[in-house]
Amino acid sequence: MQKISLDALAREHLGRAEASSAGRSAETVYGGHEHVLRQTLITLRAGTALAEHDNRGEATVLVLRGRVVLRSGDTSWEGMAGDLLIVPQARHSLEAVEDAAALLTVTKTA
Repeated sequence: MQKISLDALAREHLGRAEASSAGRSAETVYGGHEHVLRQTLITLRAGTALAEHDNRGEATVLVLRGRVVLRSGDTSWEGMAGDLLIVPQARHSLEAVEDAAALLTVTKTA
């Protein structure tokens, strides 16, 4: 068994995002190409975003800190710490309203 402190990791990556010209930082904490499930900690400085993209399977975003907006087409959902956003099976983007940390969980499709 392995234990990971998402709170400590979020603090570390928020510091990295602050120092990054892109305003973001990420680390896969579980899974990867050899697994069906992958969980990635993503941190974004306020005003930065993950540009519109597709997802290849089911996905959720668990907001750990700050506030984010998930957009897909003309629809948007705001999430704050403790909120779980279900990522639509369509093109979407994620923007930080405040400095934010979130756990992205995705599954690969067969």
